[in-house]
Amino acid sequence: MPVSIAVIDPGHPHLAARVTNIDIAAGVSHEEAVAVEAAIDQFAVLVFPEQNITDDQQYDFSAHFGRMETATGDVAAPQERRLSMKMNDISNLDRDGRVVARDDRRRLFSLGNMLWHSDSSFKATPAKFSLLYARQIPATGGETEFADMRAAFDALEPSMQEQCRPLITEHSQLYSRGLLGFDDFSEDDKKKWAPVLQRLVRVHPSTGRESLYLSAHIGAIQGWPVPEARMFIRDLTEHATQRQFVYTHHWQQYDLLMWDNRTTMHRARRYDHTQVRDLRRTTVACEAPTVAGQEEPDQRVAAYTG
Repeated sequence: MPVSIAVIDPGHPHLAARVTNIDIAAGVSHEEAVAVEAAIDQFAVLVFPEQNITDDQQYDFSAHFGRMETATGDVAAPQERRLSMKMNDISNLDRDGRVVARDDRRRLFSLGNMLWHSDSSFKATPAKFSLLYARQIPATGGETEFADMRAAFDALEPSMQEQCRPLITEHSQLYSRGLLGFDDFSEDDKKKWAPVLQRLVRVHPSTGRESLYLSAHIGAIQGWPVPEARMFIRDLTEHATQRQFVYTHHWQQYDLLMWDNRTTMHRARRYDHTQVRDLRRTTVACEAPTVAGQEEPDQRVAAYTG
C-alpha cells in the first residue's frame, strides 16, 4: 500500500499534512522516502502519528534525506549528555532521567526554543530538515507552532520583497539567548557561536518558491545600523507569524514531526516545567551555506554586537 498524505487543517491546506501507511520501525524503502520528500516540498510540515521507534530507527529514517548533523547546538557538557551526538536532546531531563531544576543552566538556555527560529541557522551550513519525536509529553501545553515563510513572503508588498531579496543577515545563538537575558557563555561557547551569514530570502531548490529566512538568531543585517536592522527583522517576524500563516501541533505520544527549515519557522509553547517533556531531534543539513565562503569557523566575518 502506498504512503498516504492528507491535509491536517483545511484552514492551512498548504502547511502540514499527516503521513500514514508507513512503518518507520520496519525500515523505509527508497520509493517511500521519495514520496515523503515530495510531500515535504509541498507542505513543509509532516506528521507521522503512532511511530514507536528507537533513536537508531529515527536516525536511519532521517539519513534518507541527506547529510546528518551532529548535535552541537546546546550547552550541555559531554559528561552531562544523556543522548548520543546523533540526537538533539529537546527535553527537560538530565542524564539520569530526572527533571532539571527551574534555574538549571541547560533549561534556561533551552528556553530559547520558545522563540520563533529556524534550526541551525546559527551554523554556516544550516539545517534542511528536522525530525522531532515525542517519547513522553506533558499533560497539557508544550505544543509546537510552525509559520509558513513561503506564504509570508508572498503576502509582502512587491516593494518589500525587492528590499528583502539582496539582504544578508548575521545569525548567532549568542543573540537569540541574549534576548532572554541569558549570557552564561564560556569563551569556547562565544567562539563556537560566532555569527554566521545567511540570506534573508531563499529560493527552494525543488519548487523554485521564495521564502523569508527569519530566526530569533538574527542580530544584524550587513551594511545596516544595528538598531534599524533589528527593528526591520522584528517587523518581518511579526508579519510572518500572523495566525493565517501558523499551524499549531498538539503532540500525541509517538508522533514524529518532520519539517523543512528552509521554508518554516517554529517555536515551542509553555508547559508545566515539573512534568516530563522528552522529545528527540535528528537534523539533516543543507547541501551548502546560503552565503559562500563560510565552510570553516575561521572564515566567519561577522562580529557579535550583543
